[in-house]
Amino acid sequence: MGDNLVLKILKKHLVEGKIESGQPIGIKIDQTLTQDSTGTMAYLQLEAMDIDRVKTKRSVAFVDHNMLQQGFENADDHKFIQTVASKHGVYFSKPGNGICHQVFLERFSKPGETLIGSDSHTPTAGGVGMLAMGAGGLDVALAMAGGAYNINTPKVYKINLTGKLGSMVAAKDIILEVLRKFSVKGGVGKIFEYGGEGVKTLSVPERATITNMGAELGATTSIFPSDERTLEFFKSQNREKDFIYFEPDEEAVYDGEVTIDLNKLEPLAARPHSPDNVLEVSKIGKIKVDQVAIGSCTNSSYEDLMKVAKILKGKKVHPDVSLVIAPGSRQVMEMIARNGALGDIISSGARVLENSCGPCIGMGQAPGTDGISLRTFNRNFYGRSGTLSAKVYLVSPETAAVSAINGVLTDPREMKIDLNIEMPEEFIIDDSMILTPAKTNKEVQVKRGPNIKPFPVNKPLDEKLSGKVLLKVEDNITTDHIMPSNSKLLPFRSNIPYLSEFCFNTVDKEFPNRAKENGGGLIIAGDNYGQGSSREHAALAPLYLGIKAVLAKYFARIHKANLINNGIIPLEFKDEKSYDCIDLMDEIICDNIKNELKLGEVTFRNNTKGIEFKATVDLTYKEIEVIYAGGRLNYVKYKN
Repeated sequence: MGDNLVLKILKKHLVEGKIESGQPIGIKIDQTLTQDSTGTMAYLQLEAMDIDRVKTKRSVAFVDHNMLQQGFENADDHKFIQTVASKHGVYFSKPGNGICHQVFLERFSKPGETLIGSDSHTPTAGGVGMLAMGAGGLDVALAMAGGAYNINTPKVYKINLTGKLGSMVAAKDIILEVLRKFSVKGGVGKIFEYGGEGVKTLSVPERATITNMGAELGATTSIFPSDERTLEFFKSQNREKDFIYFEPDEEAVYDGEVTIDLNKLEPLAARPHSPDNVLEVSKIGKIKVDQVAIGSCTNSSYEDLMKVAKILKGKKVHPDVSLVIAPGSRQVMEMIARNGALGDIISSGARVLENSCGPCIGMGQAPGTDGISLRTFNRNFYGRSGTLSAKVYLVSPETAAVSAINGVLTDPREMKIDLNIEMPEEFIIDDSMILTPAKTNKEVQVKRGPNIKPFPVNKPLDEKLSGKVLLKVEDNITTDHIMPSNSKLLPFRSNIPYLSEFCFNTVDKEFPNRAKENGGGLIIAGDNYGQGSSREHAALAPLYLGIKAVLAKYFARIHKANLINNGIIPLEFKDEKSYDCIDLMDEIICDNIKNELKLGEVTFRNNTKGIEFKATVDLTYKEIEVIYAGGRLNYVKYKN
């Protein structure tokens, strides 16, 4: 019996607990990343800890989410991140340098190391053999301060890849197939480790596409071995010194295994409004398309855009289609600009956007009313595009480009073209837009704009928990539902009082007023509550509105951690039928919540209906102590 990749990394980085499936552990974090949407809160929290300099091997702050400067707010926030990062020893990637995950993969990723980032798609770096996980901003701040990252030991599932992808079938189709097999909650409590002979046929950018969108499985992360293909990538980035061979033992043990025959895969699409609503493009049929968007941290690599350019060369985008393309990094943009591919893209009639997240997070390019949008992104949640009536399909760059030409969703295999892309032996290396931090924190004065408000801090837990049900929602509520993040709201990412006015805006516009009128209360939720983005605002805004607890059938991993970090109690119905017996504005009471949390089961009284129901407590001892303290910041202060 041997060790898989995950176990090797966990053993090397373990600082707390024992590695047994489901048991809590703490691991040392080598590197962190933040981005501007979640980064302001993370650095405000880091400041609150009175830490002079970060304790990690390397931490990097990126600006990639919102670069539209319609007012002073974004420019101020960017300057705050730049100065606070420099003061505390954090590298800063300037606006325009690229999407955090693409740039991190190119310039900072290292096989065998650990990474957490305040973005749910941090697992992208698993494409080179990192244990890379998305986390809430406070968890990242704690890691920067030298603290352990606490998780429950996940199960490790092997995805065994055999064969080789056919013409016009892409890495995107592999992860869509995995999503079809497991669903958006099938990865909860698991890490997916890719292996098999088929792995050798995939480049690092292709592997990164798969690990990136593994976040949609609800998985802790995904990981590939570091092999000869990885070495090619590091050589091309002039980073061979960061490379190591990192592969599982021959007799590595896994908790489960699924085999995917790449020879049998065909182009797939995730239909509205979920990444696991997957079907073959050929079976969906030739639906009319209004918009095509190519890019995001999933599919914006040099290899992706070279394939797109090759498809578009000498052709024109259909008159009824708007095609927008966003390169993932300045390196990618400069490479395709210098080799002529960008000219082929522009000549086709495509619009070229900034090297940023852009439309993926609803930052511009919202489809028209009832529009059909094909996107190479990772999420197609309801309303995420910025247009509630739009229908978003997730596809590969190949499917997107061919469909943009034809004006209808098209199986790209209908176009007979050789898409073998010869990767350059050396990429253009220019790190001038990655700023090195100041040598000492005394050299830097942090610039703080008027839009940056103090983040809400909870108070210690009372003996009694009571409140009215202020909202009842169904299954698969995403963090986009809880706290939308679009072009109108993202400039206020550091202003929780303002953002809270839009909490659950696409679900129930009256929720914020109801919460304030009743002095806070509780939320009742269905299955997989809080899936999607790692944004901490989806916990901070409810906290500001006085939410004390969320009772759900089941929680998504990162959002549950964010609730705990902010002192909001996440509880799961012991009997899911209890969910049906609770209505809006019912008064819910537990007379001895602190003691019952320790016992692992909480009895609630529904005063309105005169009935009792029970909820289970899936919390570690430390997490209960954090809840008692009113959140992790309070816990750290009290402990010290």
